[in-house]
Amino acid sequence: MTAAKDLRIDEEELFELALDLANIDSPSGREGEAAQFVYDWMRRNGIDCRKVGVFPDRFNVLGRLPGTDDGYSLIFNSHLDTGRDPDDRWSMRHADAPIYHSGWRKDGRLYGEGIVNDKGPMAAWLIAAKAIREAGAPLKGDLLLSAVPGEIGVEPVDEFQAPRYMSKEVGTRWLIQHGGVADFALVAEGTDFRTTWIEAGKAFFKITVYGEDQIYTPFGKDDPVDLQHPNAIVRCALLLPQVQEWAREYQKRFRYEARGGTIEPKVVIGAIRGGNPYLVTRTAELCSMYLDVRIVPNQDPLAIRRELKEILKEAGVPGDVELFLYRRSYEAEDPGPLLRSIERSHRDAFDTEVQMADPVFSSMWRDLLLFNEMGIPAITYGPGVAKKIRSEEGPGDTPLGGHLNMPEGELVKAAHLYAAIALDLCNTEKPRS
Repeated sequence: MTAAKDLRIDEEELFELALDLANIDSPSGREGEAAQFVYDWMRRNGIDCRKVGVFPDRFNVLGRLPGTDDGYSLIFNSHLDTGRDPDDRWSMRHADAPIYHSGWRKDGRLYGEGIVNDKGPMAAWLIAAKAIREAGAPLKGDLLLSAVPGEIGVEPVDEFQAPRYMSKEVGTRWLIQHGGVADFALVAEGTDFRTTWIEAGKAFFKITVYGEDQIYTPFGKDDPVDLQHPNAIVRCALLLPQVQEWAREYQKRFRYEARGGTIEPKVVIGAIRGGNPYLVTRTAELCSMYLDVRIVPNQDPLAIRRELKEILKEAGVPGDVELFLYRRSYEAEDPGPLLRSIERSHRDAFDTEVQMADPVFSSMWRDLLLFNEMGIPAITYGPGVAKKIRSEEGPGDTPLGGHLNMPEGELVKAAHLYAAIALDLCNTEKPRS
């Protein structure tokens, strides 16, 4: 059997590929150009591939290195979409900063949100697969390669509807349902080269606070600033501390420890809408806050909605709570063969045992959940997250902007590890049922 150490991983080609991908700006909903690039790259490098898509401009790319059907099959998975839209002027101070929409190389590091999430890891397994193919390394099981849209959580709500505001339905879920099936899945995203096979689901809620009838502002009264104020925006603002206190307790109550990792389910107020900025001469009758509530396996989202309604009731504030998104949490049932391949490859590379990922990694959403939901045991495993480095391309003085870089060595390690894991698992004999 061909050993991973005998494969030729071209480091410069790896860096070039990662930067080529990062320099294709692909915010969620506009992944088509990046997908076409991956499709063309696979074809140029002799990897059989096809497009698997709901929409012609938002398709998955599925590549395949065939095996002899005697071993376990493995699918690598990374997402094409990035999280920053240059048109976003309502939630970002630096929406068009280069760090969010491009990639570059400097002082032994690769910079750019696309590099970190998630085109760097994607480039690593693409180069690993190319090395396996060029070496003519025999495989007993198929090696599948999936580059997907819609992993970033852009979800339909209010007037923001499909097809532009769709995520999981067009990406990995669609891919699996249309042939992207293997015995195991390795979701290649940053985990500091640690493993997790459980992650948090999510429930999104819209809490709408009702105010009194609109008042033309010259007729506004000198009302006390309390929860009975007629302006819905004022009521909503005064309710925020109570929601935040509930969120703090929620995280403690629902902390979830499992074999595959620990979930610490956070609650974040991600948006507030009220009134019309072009008509500030009228008070608002409605004001809504939008909550991202992370959930653990088998948790009842309707029980969460009931608790949120109780907050309104106890505050004496009229309003309503709407559940507008529900995606369950799942743990892989038995990732044993894949886990053992990761353990062996990690031990060979680092001379240490692989550790469980920090709870922050198992408390977020990755497409691992979709594979686990479909009965394909999945593990998330990938390169490290950089320490804060100031970027001259800005906004590097912020914690987020400063973390959007990856040491070159981390990406090289990932490519070698992904090649080793694929050779190990895909050449492990699969018991016949």
